Amino acid sequence: MIKTLALHIKGFVKESVATPLFMILEVIMETLIPLLMASMIDDGINKGNMGHIVTTGLLMLLCALVALFAGAMGGVFGAKASAGFARNLRMAMFENIQTFSFANIDKYSTAGLVTRMTTDVTNLQNAYQMILRICFRAPMNLIFAMTMTMIINAKLASVYLIAIVFLGIVLGFIIKKTYKYFSQVFEKYDELNASVQENVSSIRVVKAFVREDHEVGKFNRAATNLYRLFVKAENMMVSVSPLMMLTIYGSMIAISWFGANMIVGSELTTGELTTMLTYCMQILMSLMMLAFIFVMITMSLASGKRIAGVLNEQSSLTNPENPDYDVTDGSIDFDKVTFSYSEKSEKPVLNNIDLHIRSGETIGIIGGTGSSKTSLVNLIGRLYDVNEGAVRVGGKDVRSYDLETLRDNVSVVLQKNVLFSGTILDNLRWGNENATEEECVNACKVACADEFIQSFPDGYNTKIEQGGTNVSGGQKQRICIARALLKKPKILILDDSTSAVDTATDAKIRKAFAEQIPDTTKIIISQRVSSVEKADRIVVMDNGEIESVGTHDELIKISPIYSEIYVAQTVGNGDFDRKGEM
Repeated sequence: MIKTLALHIKGFVKESVATPLFMILEVIMETLIPLLMASMIDDGINKGNMGHIVTTGLLMLLCALVALFAGAMGGVFGAKASAGFARNLRMAMFENIQTFSFANIDKYSTAGLVTRMTTDVTNLQNAYQMILRICFRAPMNLIFAMTMTMIINAKLASVYLIAIVFLGIVLGFIIKKTYKYFSQVFEKYDELNASVQENVSSIRVVKAFVREDHEVGKFNRAATNLYRLFVKAENMMVSVSPLMMLTIYGSMIAISWFGANMIVGSELTTGELTTMLTYCMQILMSLMMLAFIFVMITMSLASGKRIAGVLNEQSSLTNPENPDYDVTDGSIDFDKVTFSYSEKSEKPVLNNIDLHIRSGETIGIIGGTGSSKTSLVNLIGRLYDVNEGAVRVGGKDVRSYDLETLRDNVSVVLQKNVLFSGTILDNLRWGNENATEEECVNACKVACADEFIQSFPDGYNTKIEQGGTNVSGGQKQRICIARALLKKPKILILDDSTSAVDTATDAKIRKAFAEQIPDTTKIIISQRVSSVEKADRIVVMDNGEIESVGTHDELIKISPIYSEIYVAQTVGNGDFDRKGEM
């Protein structure tokens, strides 16, 4: 974990080195001041030597100014180093997440990734700044001050050693106990963020079903769980402060008592006792700072482990050593394919799939919910890898292709489409960032989107709100189809992506596909027969297997599943916008 995180200090090494150096300089200056004070008392005030008092006072002032400068510069460089470290971590995590396969993404919740990139990184940022400043300053201050007290009077300095050993044992015990709680705290943060994210993204559904009270209760439970864990951790941590104060005042009383006796016995001067008391505060304040650092490190260890997990996560899908960059055509072959999302699954999601699709062919896929229609097409763009068998595109195993090349040639339009903030043109150019406005308009005409876009006051420059809330479901689907067409793919997959479109418009889109992109292989997944009945062939899926393959007329005769769906949707106006027919 430490090695993984340390790699992301790159670019801020100078600041990371300069910060502790300035902290050490500050400590040296602060260590010299008590010595100069002792000299002023013993050789200046007690002897009435005004010249020595002035000279020593000026030296103390100089040390104070240097310490001030060093402390300020340490703060500036520490802030730059820690903020830069946090930026690098966020960038590295975000970049690595972009490489994740669907299988990798399935391991992490969206809320969990958000927590890692916000709360966890902030914890590490604060801890790193404290490490650079206090973790160098406090130990050095402790060492220098202990060294000076040993030089002044080793016998009296033994009081500090006892205090250090006592606090070390106590802090070790507390840190061991609190680490367990802090590890659990960030898991609860994930649950809290998930509750907020789900509520905000689905606020229209919440209000439509008047479930505000339910959502408030769910959030309250997540917040309460987080509160309880923090209370447990903080109950352990609050004991640090009274123990520190007990140790500080106990040490000061002991130094004052034994020091006074030593002055009476001429073993110690007044200036030396004053210096010892000053060093006492420095030593014990250093211990307090170290205690605070240990708390920060304890919290950041849990965060660091979670961040390192994302950074070290390797995509389960990688390019071969010598990838193929040429997809010759849109032919697709499933050769005895078996697939499961998890190796622990008792039953495969897809079992013994043997299907061969010619380039330019239009294939319909239909079946009940859970029949693995989407799982089948996810293998074409290599969003997952098969467990057994092979999927071939253009006659070559998809695992032999460069991933970017393969996915550029396989466009997928999902049922749950996503539009991003920006204009309609901006969203269309996700398919091809260099597309001209004319190309965007032509793609929209094929997708039957041009007419409603032109009706907007700003046309193609109409702003899309976050999530596409200012366009209807059917309009959103057609914009997404146009976006996919702009990639000019060899394979176009429509995964129930016309479900919000009326059957008349659906028919226009299919007709435009046949006329405008005849050489593109088109795979249409749908729940309604009217969307697939004109396809060259229709694949009927059932429970992860292919039940039948054929034309509409053939399947009516040979496939009980297809026949049942057809009858259910056509008799009694089962399919909306379509008159019942037999």
